[in-house]
Amino acid sequence: MKLFKFFQYAYLVFSIVFFYNVVSVYMKEGTLDIASLLLAAAALFMFFFRKRFNKKIENKDDN
Repeated sequence: MKLFKFFQYAYLVFSIVFFYNVVSVYMKEGTLDIASLLLAAAALFMFFFRKRFNKKIENKDDN
């Protein structure tokens, strides 16, 4: 179960990296990198989705 929690936070790290990439490209070139922005949003969504899913599994195991 600890491995699942590791991947949950890996999604959060990837989201931060992609958001940093979007901001740095925007500051240098003045263009918005849509692909990185979408990847950051997807990684952030997956973090919250996995967090909720893991909580459901933990509650199921407790019962």
